[in-house]
Amino acid sequence: MKSLALLAFSCGVLAAQVAPPPEGTLPNVPDQTVIAVFDDGTKLTMGELKAYYGVMAPNSQQAIVRDRKAFLEQWGLLRKLAGIAEQKKLDQASPNKEALEYNRLLVLSQAAVNDELFTSAPQPQEVDKYYETNKERYKQVKVKAIYITFSKEAVSKLGSNGKPLLTEEEAKAKAQKLVAEVRGGADFVKLVKENSDDTASKEKDGDFATLRPTDNIPDAIKSAVFALKQSAVSDPVEQPNGFYILRAEEISYRPLTEVRGDLLESMKQEHFRQWMEQLRDSVRVQFPNPEFLNSAPAK
Repeated sequence: MKSLALLAFSCGVLAAQVAPPPEGTLPNVPDQTVIAVFDDGTKLTMGELKAYYGVMAPNSQQAIVRDRKAFLEQWGLLRKLAGIAEQKKLDQASPNKEALEYNRLLVLSQAAVNDELFTSAPQPQEVDKYYETNKERYKQVKVKAIYITFSKEAVSKLGSNGKPLLTEEEAKAKAQKLVAEVRGGADFVKLVKENSDDTASKEKDGDFATLRPTDNIPDAIKSAVFALKQSAVSDPVEQPNGFYILRAEEISYRPLTEVRGDLLESMKQEHFRQWMEQLRDSVRVQFPNPEFLNSAPAK
């Protein structure tokens, strides 16, 4: 039974698993405090335990929180077994040698990735340039709307206004007529009050929302809104149960001070993508034996 417990413990240390974060926390002990002394005299400080804790799988973190004494006794057993393996030079024998080297590659490659992700910091002038180049990402449009609903069923029901529901064709024709009236100089708010079936925006003179490119809205609405110029009105935008007529009341851009955090993250990700592409392009691997790749020799 004890060997099974040890196996579960060691797998938890070495394998990253999807698990909820551990309940509870480590004790509030100064980092320099010695918290364990193993039988070979090696001391373990609180700071060292925290460092190990940070790279452990969630189930091992939970084990430390649940029973620190039992965990460190198991840790001591692992250290002793590893020492025996090294004395017998098992770290130089297959398949242990290959497993150690493979895991070394994984750890160091991830370390290189993390270093590139977290240490690259753009200069202020680069941030300003990136903001100006990508300003459309931070565009925001205050929108008014008229909504004309329709029914795809046989039109016999009454809408919320007490009038028969329109067919899709009738609703589209009405929406097109309203667009022509607005573009001809008609008062948009007046048309909202007389025609819109969207009660919430109708009560606010057609005020629909202030939209941003990152908002989770239908693509058709997003495309229509961000193609508009100030005070312009869209063609009817079809949605599952109605047509929207959208008017750009105010177009502005979120200031750099407001978006700096998101912008820096975007710059880091873009820098990392380019860095990784350059690395991939620099890799050169030769395959001298064509049978290995299951292909005929190049002529």
